[in-house]
Amino acid sequence: MVARWREGSFDAFAESLASVGNCAHPIRLTGSSETYDLASGDLVGTYASANAPLGVLFRPCGNRRAEVCPACSRTYARDTFAMINAGLVGGKTIPATVADNPLLFATFTAPGFGLVHSHHKNGTRCRPRNRDRGSRCEHGRPVSCMARHNEDGSIVGAPFCPECHDTDSAIVWQWHAPELWRRLTIELRRALARALGVTESRLKKHAAVQFAKVAEYQARGLVHFHALIRLDGPDGPGSPAPLDGHALAGLVEHAAVATKLEAPPIDNNDVARLLRWGKQLDIRVVRDGHRTDDPDSPLVPEQVAGYLAKYATKDANSIRSADTQRPHLAAMSARCHHLAMRAMKHYALKNGAKKADAKESDPINPYDLLGKWAHMLGFRGHFSTKSRRYSISLGRLRRARARYAELRAAAEHNEQARATLLDLGELEAWLLADEETTLVIGNWTFDGIGWPTPGDEALALAAAARAREYDQWKAQTKNTTR
Repeated sequence: MVARWREGSFDAFAESLASVGNCAHPIRLTGSSETYDLASGDLVGTYASANAPLGVLFRPCGNRRAEVCPACSRTYARDTFAMINAGLVGGKTIPATVADNPLLFATFTAPGFGLVHSHHKNGTRCRPRNRDRGSRCEHGRPVSCMARHNEDGSIVGAPFCPECHDTDSAIVWQWHAPELWRRLTIELRRALARALGVTESRLKKHAAVQFAKVAEYQARGLVHFHALIRLDGPDGPGSPAPLDGHALAGLVEHAAVATKLEAPPIDNNDVARLLRWGKQLDIRVVRDGHRTDDPDSPLVPEQVAGYLAKYATKDANSIRSADTQRPHLAAMSARCHHLAMRAMKHYALKNGAKKADAKESDPINPYDLLGKWAHMLGFRGHFSTKSRRYSISLGRLRRARARYAELRAAAEHNEQARATLLDLGELEAWLLADEETTLVIGNWTFDGIGWPTPGDEALALAAAARAREYDQWKAQTKNTTR
């Protein structure tokens, strides 16, 4: 900060920092662009990076992970909340009648692959001794634990016995978890069609299942899927549904049990596996087909939206900390690399190719990129996904934010625009419109990633932290009086 003040560039830096929303690792671009009106073809504006405060155009990195960029992850979380909440109560092009449709909050877990140490919120012991079982496994390790572990303890999630724990199967399950979810949605639509007495091809004329889901890492290193599942009528979001929430919950439970996937073996020394969801299936009815405005209800739609948005910015580092590294996660990551090498060697030898050329010679290797996702413990799917017609897309929300920024910047230099009465309904319709009214033609060159100095990055992180604290303070005090 002192260096910026001395050279007289602090105001320019502050303006650049504000333009990227306190991003810690912005993308630097040099060049220029021209904006044309699509209707008339007239040139309506020009921009050049040389006219920027620091002579370079800074753009937010857009990373969703809080560990990488706190500011951009907050923006991603807000967009995810807006997207999920619109599918719950309406708004942002979604009709308000969507709040009358049945809605479930379901959690799909991973199976158990061996005994692991656990933290229990009620304060009970990890795994009390059971006289009906042997006190030790075949490798001589105890199969009981009388301790009460802290939630952030390094031993939480660790196997009782690494040899007894089927880590390979756990990694294979995690690798195929996105496909397992896809098959679950197919099974659910099939079950819904049978319940309505129609063929699967004609289901869309009677009902539609929409969802939004996020993945959450557990301490043992495997993901759980938390999903909002909504039942709509044939006319899209907000149209009357043919079943109530409890009937939909029964169909989801049936689909979860029926979903299965046969995973191919890693190599000749491995076996094929039949993958399923874990037995711990939690399905809760948020709405049974009518609005829930009771503040004492166990689940509030907006609360669920905030819960899902929070986990949309997490990754495998969310179950690690500076003080709690959890060695079993590092061992699981190393095992991912080991299995990837085994798979590459197997498919290279199978095709008669050299081991060094295994990747190029065998594009059908199902575990080809397992090593690339070792840092995610084998999970290669998106953390936040939704069905197409659940609600508005994140792309439209980002485009609306960019349009609003342009409108606000133009209004700051136009007194007549500031004095004009603003119709919020028309403004929202314009911001969220699909069609573009302008065409931007640019010539940009990549100049690098990040701020020029480490001090600038430290200031960006500090500003992001203060902005987060201010947002939390506003949320805590908005409904209170002085």
